[in-house]
Amino acid sequence: MVPDHAGLTGHSDGDAVAHAVIDAILGAAALGNVGSHFPPTDATWKNADSIELLRASSTVLQEAGWSVGNVDVTVICETPKIGPHSSAMRARLGDAMQIPWERISIKGKTNERMGWIGAGEGLAVHAVALVEAR
Repeated sequence: MVPDHAGLTGHSDGDAVAHAVIDAILGAAALGNVGSHFPPTDATWKNADSIELLRASSTVLQEAGWSVGNVDVTVICETPKIGPHSSAMRARLGDAMQIPWERISIKGKTNERMGWIGAGEGLAVHAVALVEAR
């Protein structure tokens, strides 16, 4: 959570970065996505901590014989500025995936005030992961 920012609303805790990383690591190993493992139709996941979902997804990945090589994340939003928070975010994601934070890149970019993102009505997150057979 970024201090002094309202955050997002979602079935779990609305952590869009964690959800994008879950989709990236599971997708890179052809193991589904966040919705197939933690469906929004299941009340179990209501208000769930997305970092714990990432931790569980990392376990699924490892049990299938894969490990995370690296992750690259781009957060597209007008506010908050991502740069000042990227180190803490990298550490938290690395801890959940059990990889060094140095293998995680998080950067922000704006949408130049265009569209719903530019109007501050939401954000987008792109994440790409390299997974390696163990």
